[in-house]
Amino acid sequence: MKKNGLWRRWLAAVLALAFSCLAVAQTPGDGSEETRWFPVDSLNAGLDEPPESVKRMTPRQAIRSFQALTEEEDFAAAAHLLDLSELTPAEQRQRGAELARQLAEVLKRGEWLKVSDLSGRQDAAIEDPSGQHPQAGKPRRNLKLASLTVEGDAYDIRLGRYRVGNEAPVWMVMPDSVSSVPLLYERYGPSWLEEYIPRRFKASFGVLKIWEWIAIPVFLLSVGLVGWGTYSLVGVATRWLPAGAPSIFAGRIRGPAALIVVSLATQILLDYVVSFSAVATTSFRVLLIAILAWGAGTIALRLVDTLMLRMMQRLMGQIDDTKPKDERRLLTTLYALRRLIILVTVTAVSIYVLSQIQLFETLGLSLLASASVLAVLVGIAGQAILGNILSSFQLSLAKSIRIGDLVMFDGQWCYVEGIFYTFIRLRAWNERRLIVPVTYFVSKPFENLSVKSTKEYRSLELTLHLSADIGCLRDKFLAYAKEEDSVIEHHKLCCYVTGQTETAQTIVCYLMTSDPFAGWIAEMNVRERLMAFIRDHHPEWWPRGVMVISHDDIARGEGPEQPPGNDAGSPR
Repeated sequence: MKKNGLWRRWLAAVLALAFSCLAVAQTPGDGSEETRWFPVDSLNAGLDEPPESVKRMTPRQAIRSFQALTEEEDFAAAAHLLDLSELTPAEQRQRGAELARQLAEVLKRGEWLKVSDLSGRQDAAIEDPSGQHPQAGKPRRNLKLASLTVEGDAYDIRLGRYRVGNEAPVWMVMPDSVSSVPLLYERYGPSWLEEYIPRRFKASFGVLKIWEWIAIPVFLLSVGLVGWGTYSLVGVATRWLPAGAPSIFAGRIRGPAALIVVSLATQILLDYVVSFSAVATTSFRVLLIAILAWGAGTIALRLVDTLMLRMMQRLMGQIDDTKPKDERRLLTTLYALRRLIILVTVTAVSIYVLSQIQLFETLGLSLLASASVLAVLVGIAGQAILGNILSSFQLSLAKSIRIGDLVMFDGQWCYVEGIFYTFIRLRAWNERRLIVPVTYFVSKPFENLSVKSTKEYRSLELTLHLSADIGCLRDKFLAYAKEEDSVIEHHKLCCYVTGQTETAQTIVCYLMTSDPFAGWIAEMNVRERLMAFIRDHHPEWWPRGVMVISHDDIARGEGPEQPPGNDAGSPR
């Protein structure tokens, strides 16, 4: 009995495991019908049987067949590629051909559709040899053809895979997309101007129609005249504006303003006057967005440049550390803002253009999106450039140096004239310009003489005879130093003997000055006046050489007799 009970329990466990495996095998998502197609009872019951020219086995075949039928104006046959299930059978017969014609026009003008990019598999599974795509190898029962916008709302045109009973599945435009075709046709359909174009010019010639090859040059000439007019008008306004920053700013934005007007005028013409094929329209719109963004960024950059010019005029043309710290800080911030505007404009335009032309899909997203490949590309090709750019932003944000600061770099006095993306421009004391890479500048120690205050404690050194009267010399130094305009904090003036030898003494005078360059001039002036005083009134204070003939103390009269006329210890 125990053996029979044990055997029964083992049999129940095996059966339960088998049933659980079957249940797992039947779950959706593992190739079941629910994930491979939409099961329906019928397709387009109001239409006749589809002709042989209608091919619907794969997404690529379906769209290619739809385009071929609409080019031949066989819209009744093309209607078999639309799922008209939301219409009654009578409405399907009445409106099917018209909806196919409208959808064909929308696809021609709305978005550049590349049929070769669509899947050629019946199950539309994504083929990715690298295996990086998360949906690689999984069948799909719907996919997006295009996404169009009308008054800020997005409408997708999607293909769906349908199966009636045991028939072969077919690909058709889904009902939701079909219902939005009239609305999309109002926005992307042919313009009123095309009604007057002769029928023979509407035939296709390459990627465009014949009339488009004629209209596009005329279109470009028209918007070019609008741009030229804007350029001239801004030039006239420049002469009317008062001299100074307003006229300079207006003169520098003539080109960008003309391009912005051209972009807006072109957009208006494309929206309300003429409608080209998707190839031309997509190219125009990408170019217009790039021009508009570049023009707006350039105008903003010109505004910052004008403000910088006005600041430099307020600084009297020479940028140095004698100017107020707030003005130099503002000028440094404007330089950083200028670089930020350039970086944001270039990045935004580049990202938008690349997203529109789908460059990454063309070259292989799996290759370029690889973190290792991007790391190698950036590390090798852009290391120096990116390092300089990041270092320049670091300097501008940290304010370790500002425009107009006086720095000691490589042993030279230099004023910071500009902080750019990849280099710093320094003005040396002799009016030479040093162009220093940013990374090289920040990697070497430098002395910023203007980081806190421009004042500097300076000293001058004199070597005089031991007989020089230090009290008299100190009084003269104090008098001369107080007469210098750049000498400040007179209570810190001092003069001391700092060293002596057997023949001379070293005298050092200290003075506080308002800024390093003016302090250098004050030091030279005081030194010259002290030397002139000594030369004119006490020439005996100059140091002189002494030759010792005897080390005996002649003051005590104990030395040997000397020849007549020769005193021991007398200077020679």
